[in-house]
Amino acid sequence: MKKTIKLSLIAASVLALTACNQEAKKEQQVEVKLETEAQQQAYGIGASVGNFLNQDLADKKALGVELDEALLKRGFEDALAGNAKLDDEKIREVLTALDQSIRTKQQEKAKVESEKSKAEGEKYLAENAKKEGVTVTESGLQYEVITEGEGEKPVATDVVKVHYKGTLLDGTEFDSSYSRNEPTTFPLNRVIPGWTEGLQLMPVGSKYKFTIPSELAYGERDLGKIPANSTLVFEVELLEIQSDDKAVPAE
Repeated sequence: MKKTIKLSLIAASVLALTACNQEAKKEQQVEVKLETEAQQQAYGIGASVGNFLNQDLADKKALGVELDEALLKRGFEDALAGNAKLDDEKIREVLTALDQSIRTKQQEKAKVESEKSKAEGEKYLAENAKKEGVTVTESGLQYEVITEGEGEKPVATDVVKVHYKGTLLDGTEFDSSYSRNEPTTFPLNRVIPGWTEGLQLMPVGSKYKFTIPSELAYGERDLGKIPANSTLVFEVELLEIQSDDKAVPAE
């Protein structure tokens, strides 16, 4: 709540300062000099706050909250002149109410998007299950063999080394060890259930494609790049099985 109030006041201040400067700029165009570190720091602070303000107002507008910029500017000017028409207690009250309204709208939006994502995932899984080469396990995990290796298969307590790429159903890539040009190593029993189950089906040296229902992935958690209730698609290469005393390389 305190953060919202502080940011709202910053937004109002920037808008007011912008309004005040508009008249001055009509009379004289001030040259922006960024030659010294102090000049760059001052400009950087202003640019940073301006970038925040643009994004903050855009985010609010996307939720259906449009603020009256003229009143934002007037509030700043009145407060600066010591003539604010709302006292501190009332300001805290209205900004707290704004914060709660935004939180409610965010929750409502997230719920709608989550339900949409769940429905799209179920439809995709039903259609994908009919494709040639796709196997569906008892849990609902779907997999396709791209390359079948000849090495050992890991168990849940093993540490494995893999290369992988993860995408949403629309093809948006949210993570990739290929992009980092570095394989990933992890205990198999400490990842999402779809990976724990799926990699135990793979001999070392294999490359599989997994289509993982949301309940075997991140469920209702919204991770930003991965919206809540997302069905995920992974291409995974099993490179090694590692244990305390040995590592089994891909052939």
